[in-house]
Amino acid sequence: MRILVVDDDRRLAELLRRGLAAEGFAVEFAHDGPEGLHLAREGHYDAIVLDVMLPGLNGYHVCARLRAAGIWTPVLMLTAKDGEYDEAEGLDTGADDYVTKPFSYVALVARLRALIRRGRPERPATVRIGDLQVDPARRRCRRGEAEIDLTAREFAVLEYLALRNGEVVAKREVLEHVWDAAFEGEMNIVEVYVSALRRKIDVPFGRRTIHTVRGVGYRLAAEDDRR
Repeated sequence: MRILVVDDDRRLAELLRRGLAAEGFAVEFAHDGPEGLHLAREGHYDAIVLDVMLPGLNGYHVCARLRAAGIWTPVLMLTAKDGEYDEAEGLDTGADDYVTKPFSYVALVARLRALIRRGRPERPATVRIGDLQVDPARRRCRRGEAEIDLTAREFAVLEYLALRNGEVVAKREVLEHVWDAAFEGEMNIVEVYVSALRRKIDVPFGRRTIHTVRGVGYRLAAEDDRR
């Protein structure tokens, strides 16, 4: 999942980047209000973590302008201001959730995942493709009763395909949502991870769940191919 973090505290932003990357998120940054507004308007993000006290344009105004422009990416406001009127103002300007500093990192990640699930229609807590179960909140993958161990990046690729279940997903889309903008490698890294996923979620079970659409990308579908 691709996250935009808008915060002028560069130390905190870097800590968030490391932590969220370890959870399988791709993270991009802005360090002032105008830059955050520009990236949020031009980029495709699954959620935005938005500080209130920003140089140039505060978080309330950034959020309000996004909503006025018809951009409904889920927004989690992250701020040191903890008054009830501050929280009310944040929610009234269009934020979806509000977390005060200092915060629990575990709770922050859980709230982000909840926002992302609610940000798209029909986003169940557990995605099922045949007997394959993908649980984004717990970062668990099961085939029937068998637990499948995936790395953080493998799970991020599978999660994105699962949330687009049945749709053809271009390799470029996978790359943009799972790797961050600083990634300078080749697009075939997506093929490498898809191959690794097939070896773990399909081959041992005699299934074919990840389908290649030649010249485009991949589609996740509950079509069994027992060998």
